Amino acid sequence: MSSPTADVSVRIAWSDDAGAIAELQVRTWREVYADLLPAEALPDDVETAAATWRAALSRPGDARNRVLVALERNRVVGFAITSPATDPDRDPIVDAELSEVTIDPAERGKGHGSRLLQAAADTLVADRFERAVLWTMAGDDGLRKFLTEAGWAADGAHRELDLDGSGTTLVKQVRMHTALTGSIS
Repeated sequence: MSSPTADVSVRIAWSDDAGAIAELQVRTWREVYADLLPAEALPDDVETAAATWRAALSRPGDARNRVLVALERNRVVGFAITSPATDPDRDPIVDAELSEVTIDPAERGKGHGSRLLQAAADTLVADRFERAVLWTMAGDDGLRKFLTEAGWAADGAHRELDLDGSGTTLVKQVRMHTALTGSIS
């Protein structure tokens, strides 16, 4: 007799997923980034976020802009955003950016993040990208550890973002990278 398996998957997000993605993003960011960012720098309006997500999912700016969702049954438990890389030292023809990987904190450790990261990599390879980068907050040790264990590495690039335009809410970030095909360059 075999044991039951979980009904889990990853797929490209639909515009109908906008509300679930927005709710997950707002709730997760407020929890995960509470010690890294001031509360006023974090989104708190699910309806506004859902409208933004709905527009982005309905009309992506580039055919290679993708949002993937990790599902447990039909419930969104994580999402990832992929696109061509925009950094001036990256080539958007062969370099991709994974601009976000968010997993519901209550769902971590169940394989959703690994499935989502692998699906993002597979999607990027299908879109003919050779390398991928991801900017992470310098203080987000959990994400950096997860990425490092998945074969990503810091590439030495770093930046500081001014979130409110006044210079009072600065976020230090480091860039991680990985080869999707061949070796990292």
